[in-house]
Amino acid sequence: MTFKNYEWRILARVLLLTATLIGVALLFVHSYYIYLVLIIPVVVYQVVDMYRQQRKAQAELDQFVEAIHYRDFSRYFDVKHASSEIQTLRQGFNEINTTFKVISKEKETQYQYLQKILELIDTGILSYDDKSGEVVWMNESLKRMLHLPYLKTIHSLARRDQELYNDVLTLKPGGTLISSARADKTSFKVLLSATAFQTEGNVYKLIAFQNVNEALDETESKAWQKLLSVLTHEIMNSVAPISSLAETLKNRLQQASSELDNESGIVDDLEVGIETIKRRSEGLLKFAETYRNLNKITTLNIEKVYVRDLFENLLQLMQPTLEAKNIEIETILREMDMHLEIDVNLVEQVMINLMVNAMEAVKDKPEPRIVLSAFHTNNRRPVIRIGDNGAGMPPEILEKIFIPFFSTKKSGSGIGLSLCKQIMMLHKGNIQVQSVEGEGTAFSLQF
Repeated sequence: MTFKNYEWRILARVLLLTATLIGVALLFVHSYYIYLVLIIPVVVYQVVDMYRQQRKAQAELDQFVEAIHYRDFSRYFDVKHASSEIQTLRQGFNEINTTFKVISKEKETQYQYLQKILELIDTGILSYDDKSGEVVWMNESLKRMLHLPYLKTIHSLARRDQELYNDVLTLKPGGTLISSARADKTSFKVLLSATAFQTEGNVYKLIAFQNVNEALDETESKAWQKLLSVLTHEIMNSVAPISSLAETLKNRLQQASSELDNESGIVDDLEVGIETIKRRSEGLLKFAETYRNLNKITTLNIEKVYVRDLFENLLQLMQPTLEAKNIEIETILREMDMHLEIDVNLVEQVMINLMVNAMEAVKDKPEPRIVLSAFHTNNRRPVIRIGDNGAGMPPEILEKIFIPFFSTKKSGSGIGLSLCKQIMMLHKGNIQVQSVEGEGTAFSLQF
């Protein structure tokens, strides 16, 4: 409406000037020169006034364009003290500025809203220039996930994690890939998803990092539970009759030994063989029964417990053994009111298992030392850590230690760490290990 009024004013001026020029032409044709002397100054005034008004309008327009160029939507054009011809123009500029201000505010609100959403989600987001590799943006979740406070270019990732860097570069837009990521000497599985977009002639690649370690662990654990259930069932069904038959044969042989010729020692050999079959079958039954324990823990008796009480109970139990083996124990707990909601008996079993493993790891060290600590992560997840200065483990061993049946000890059953992992998963947490050969190992219980 404002510009309509301005247009009408311009049209009126043009029509008035046109009418005046027509009058001048008529007077000139009819030789009324005396009237020409009077009307020509009016024409000159109209032309000069129109030029002056256009200059004012142009100046106002220049100011408006400058404000738009610098996105200064706060500029206000004074309407009240302007001339009547400029008032409508300034009013129009103010209305446009107000509209731009509303649009800019809406965009800023949407941007802030999107920023907050991207900061709250657990998925890491990374955007970088596909040509130069310059990182445009990365959210806080990715920084926490990879323990990277800053990343200038995507190529800088190669120094921290070569395998993850290669997977990111080779991943095509629209594709997904499960890769391994490393942070603080621990590794975990991440699902990489890629997309690409183009703006201002530049192509940008957007990568989403989703930690799927817990989901994969849960799937793997369920698979092992099903396998162990089948194995133990089949082993016990097959071996139990063998053990029973061996016992029967042994008794029958002992009853008939007086009637048999044992000069060559055949009867003794048979008895030894039957005893061996019986002993080994009973051992196999015991082995199967032990692994059946992995599937027995299905529910938790949750209660609130202070970490300091957990530590105190553990130290009271293990202190005699630690002193006997001359192992130094250090406890670090800065938050005395730190507490957990857990099944105390099961978590104590996990901690005892890890403590026994730590004592085994440092037995050949000249100054054996174990550190028991608890703290909160950046996202306030409680963590209990048991570390030692033992021999450490190579990477190929670290990948297998939570697999049932696997053990690095000659007399080990391979059930301990598998059971620890299952207990932590029942608590909706996880267990992680960090180890460096020659320096030591640390197990972290994240709840």
